[in-house]
Amino acid sequence: MPLVQSSPFLIIIPDKNLTAQVYYGIKTDKKLSTFKELGLRQELLEAVELLGFETPTQIQQEAIPIILESQRDLVALAQTGTGKTGAFGLPSVQKVDPELKTVQVLVLSPTRELAIQIAKDIKSYAKKVKGLTSVAVYGGANITTQIKALNNGAQIVIGTPGRTLDLIKRRKLDVRHIQTLVLDEADEMLNMGFQDDLDAILEDTPKEKQTLLFSATMPKGISKIAKKYMENAQEIEVGERNSGAKNVEHHFYMVHAKDRFEALKRTVDMNPDIYGIIFCRTRRETQEISNKLTKDGYDVDLLNGDLSQAQRDEVMNRFRTKELQLLVATDVAARGLDVDNLSHVINFNLPDDLEVYVHRSGRTGRAGNSGISISIVHTREMRRIKSLENMVGKKFIKKEMPTGEEICAIRMLDLIDTVKETKVNEEQLQKFLPQALEKLADLEREELIKHFLSVEFNQFLDYYKDSRDLNAAAKGGRDRGGRDSGRDSGGSNRKYDDAGSFDRYFINIGRRDGLNPVRLMGLLNETLNGSKPDFGKIDIQNNFSFFEVEPGYQNSLIESVKGVKFEGRDVAVEPSDKDPGKKGGGGRRSSGKKKGKGNRNRRRK
Repeated sequence: MPLVQSSPFLIIIPDKNLTAQVYYGIKTDKKLSTFKELGLRQELLEAVELLGFETPTQIQQEAIPIILESQRDLVALAQTGTGKTGAFGLPSVQKVDPELKTVQVLVLSPTRELAIQIAKDIKSYAKKVKGLTSVAVYGGANITTQIKALNNGAQIVIGTPGRTLDLIKRRKLDVRHIQTLVLDEADEMLNMGFQDDLDAILEDTPKEKQTLLFSATMPKGISKIAKKYMENAQEIEVGERNSGAKNVEHHFYMVHAKDRFEALKRTVDMNPDIYGIIFCRTRRETQEISNKLTKDGYDVDLLNGDLSQAQRDEVMNRFRTKELQLLVATDVAARGLDVDNLSHVINFNLPDDLEVYVHRSGRTGRAGNSGISISIVHTREMRRIKSLENMVGKKFIKKEMPTGEEICAIRMLDLIDTVKETKVNEEQLQKFLPQALEKLADLEREELIKHFLSVEFNQFLDYYKDSRDLNAAAKGGRDRGGRDSGRDSGGSNRKYDDAGSFDRYFINIGRRDGLNPVRLMGLLNETLNGSKPDFGKIDIQNNFSFFEVEPGYQNSLIESVKGVKFEGRDVAVEPSDKDPGKKGGGGRRSSGKKKGKGNRNRRRK
């Protein structure tokens, strides 16, 4: 330990890079702990080195010693991108006995994408551990293949709640002897309606085990799980609760709801080198936006729950290699994405749960990079912006949506910069240069530049000719968070805004029948012969339930459930005009390229 300075009296304030210590009045500064100092065995240290990890993250420094040195339960609160998988994955692998062919570690995650990513990471951690096997189990994949893998003897199982519970009920997955239970993204599992599945799974696990709960937030449901299934749990928290990444700027544009898509296009066009994700609320919305942007020549694709795993992998490969510049995704589909160098996150609309915004914005500004989170908001959402400012601890910058002329100027200068930076292959070009010079000899310098710009630039000039101003003022003329007249501004539970609507229905089954949101959506999708409508609010009561579905399904929904039974009860669906908990009736309103070098987002047609 190097001696830095000595003094009989010191007040030492450690910074983020140094661990300051005092020994008999002598100050010593030491770099952050190494993985070896955390207590990891040699096999894991070698795996970590192969992965290129040099210094453990803060959550890893705090969680790994606790997990290794005790059987104490742990609640760890940390945002996306802080190294949570390594924090529970590395010590969990170390505690496994490879000689035993029973399931010793069970990791539950909300989505198949995240389960696959965790399984991939754990396999990397265990690369040097002989005899250790891990298996991922999740819906949307062949269950027979997963059962075969379990039968071969796996010590670590990573799964989604639905498929895990299914395998437990089939007696193909035995969790009665697990020693470690990990609940990753536990808050998201509750948001997706997996409370009942989690309860059923956890009841099958032994009382004597170490439970590790990792979450970005601590809603009441998580607190209840911790109280019910954990004993004397230690809590650690990395960063401020619900706070956003420190190196992310938050911008917003205020427009009328009908202008939201046009504002999105201008947002993309004013950032020629953008590489980011456009977040939407629904699968249908991702499809519509992706189709429109693709038609207009942008390098974009979508990511939602309708994609098969093979389709998802293909899209993600294209996105990681920057063949795609933009990804249009739902929040659920984006779980488990592992991309560090995004320049922007665009919120096509604000999420219903404002805490989800923290997850979205945390997709950019990773690995020491800076990033920008952009929100396109309508005129009644100013109080929601204020709530977000309080949540992330940062001021949101209100930006003016540029005019068409301003965007054309941005794109022209970007094109000129690209031309100037293009490397000239003198040797190959020399043989063609005389003919080119002869062909262009009758053009003056200024005329040549005009023609050159027009070849690549006419599409922008044509598109933005006579374009209008999209900027709008907050309702009541207040742009600075004053009290406005919109019902859904601020923290209202209203789910969507002005661009569409949901139809509301009553169904005669409820909680006592074993119904939860996931099972309700599965039941209706199945009766609709595989159609997957977008769902709005789902309200599960004890003996009945209410749910919202996009328009156009009324006749098919009512007819399709006739003769259908759920847990022995005949199912009936009928339209509902009333929303308990709200005055009045009715459904909720709904809110409404370049290839290759340079990453310019619109191709020349």
